[in-house]
Amino acid sequence: MNTALILSGGTGSRLGAAVPKQYLEVSNRPIITWCMERLFSHEKIDAVQIVADELWQSRIREWLSSYDKKGKFRGFSRPGDNRQLSILNGLTDIRKYASDADYVLIHDAARPCLSEKQVSDCLLAAEGNDGVVPVLPMKDTVYLSVDGKKISSLLTRSEVFAGQAPEVFVLGKYLKANMALLPDRIRSIQGSTEPAVLAGMDVVMTAGDEQNFKITTQADLERFRKRIP
Repeated sequence: MNTALILSGGTGSRLGAAVPKQYLEVSNRPIITWCMERLFSHEKIDAVQIVADELWQSRIREWLSSYDKKGKFRGFSRPGDNRQLSILNGLTDIRKYASDADYVLIHDAARPCLSEKQVSDCLLAAEGNDGVVPVLPMKDTVYLSVDGKKISSLLTRSEVFAGQAPEVFVLGKYLKANMALLPDRIRSIQGSTEPAVLAGMDVVMTAGDEQNFKITTQADLERFRKRIP
């Protein structure tokens, strides 16, 4: 069983909009509905769980009537104090109807350009492994700066990759990896794959998609608007 966990609990503060970025409308539809459409329609996704504030849950239910044609929606999970705690809440809820050996696919509602191929590639790469993360190679020279003011050392560009979403993990192992970081260490996690790596899980990489960007700034929002007719 493959369950998609859509993260839609963020406030979008860096964008500076009146509503969270994932609920802004582009071409008369909320941004979140693009990844909803992709994940609900994908033949390899069996269930969908959504992390969302209670304030938005009734609206999301309205949108589900357009995109959840096969009844894959399983429920809402409450947002946590940070992204990783939101993930943990989602994992805990998913475990109520899925087994430890099943897979969970984690995706951001603010990443609307998710392709069917990217979902398929991630699920395929996860088979026989504990997890998978789509990555992009670094095109520019990469430097390390300890104080953020001067160069501390050089990094080998061919060994450095930028992580994307969706990330896929074996549910039971990944849930355990996150639980091991409670109560405090989980608050400093920056990316979904970090708990898996810290727990020694076998996580492989698959090719990312440059078009699968996350809307974080106003420039990102304009970039997305230009993609939509």
